[in-house]
Amino acid sequence: MNSHDTAQALITGAAAIIHGKTEFLELLAAGLLAKGHVLLEDNPGLGKTTVAKTVARLIASQDNEKESLLFKRIQFTPDLLPYDITGVDVFDPETKTFRFAPGPVFANIVLADEINRTTPKVQSALLEIMAERQVTVGKNTHKPPEPFFVIATENPIESEGTFPLPAAQLDRFMLRLSLGYPNREAERAILDENPGEYRLKALPPALSVSDFLLAQKEAELVYCHPSLKEAILDVIRDTRANERFLLGASPRAGLHLLQAAKALALVRGRLFVTDEDISILAAPALSHRIKPRDPRAPVESLIKELAAARINTIKFV
Repeated sequence: MNSHDTAQALITGAAAIIHGKTEFLELLAAGLLAKGHVLLEDNPGLGKTTVAKTVARLIASQDNEKESLLFKRIQFTPDLLPYDITGVDVFDPETKTFRFAPGPVFANIVLADEINRTTPKVQSALLEIMAERQVTVGKNTHKPPEPFFVIATENPIESEGTFPLPAAQLDRFMLRLSLGYPNREAERAILDENPGEYRLKALPPALSVSDFLLAQKEAELVYCHPSLKEAILDVIRDTRANERFLLGASPRAGLHLLQAAKALALVRGRLFVTDEDISILAAPALSHRIKPRDPRAPVESLIKELAAARINTIKFV
């Protein structure tokens, strides 16, 4: 299976559960192939949790092609503590030594469900493992299995009982995506099948973890013309200079945008990045990292304008 087929197998498999959301699934696949973490922000009941469960079931483990990757779900609540996520050293009275009891982050795919329903202190427990793929407890460092992803869900900021994610936490997510409401045909299929309840349980793996890891490596090798890289730099720097923004995009944001664009090119069957890839991904990759002066400002629209202005000036030499 070549890397494009691997990506399409992931999208096709997910489409059996997530109806009518082809472009969303393409962007999700691009984020995963780029080794990025994904934040799903939307209203309750639109299938955010089902998306994470579906991805986990579609990739077979290394040892058993019929078994899926290790999946753990963390339900974030106000009383959660950091070690409930990372794990903790526990004293063993028999050996009179401390042993590490790993937390739920030690899985291939971690669903951080309703991440903004816990305090920033607990949210920050994910910072190290999301950026460096390791957890330090005491004097020891522990690594999760590969591949490793965090797929987080959150309710909109205006929902009751939520805590806005800190800027440092948001910057760890490669993409912020939204499912949105399904069209009428897709919603009819949901009523007929209830796929998240019935079909998901019987969903077989669609690709092997070795094919998935190979596709990740090939995504890194996708070619990006220097002029397109300059356009990414310009967009990132424009967000810092724009008077409508209090906080612009970080260098990590530019790197994430480039990596996601390469992966999206692979998802769409190309070995080179186009200006359309950057245009499509600019808002999902940058909007959650930008802090506007006016909280009511349409950040995604503003970023799309900045990206379009820079892309229109590209001169390929």
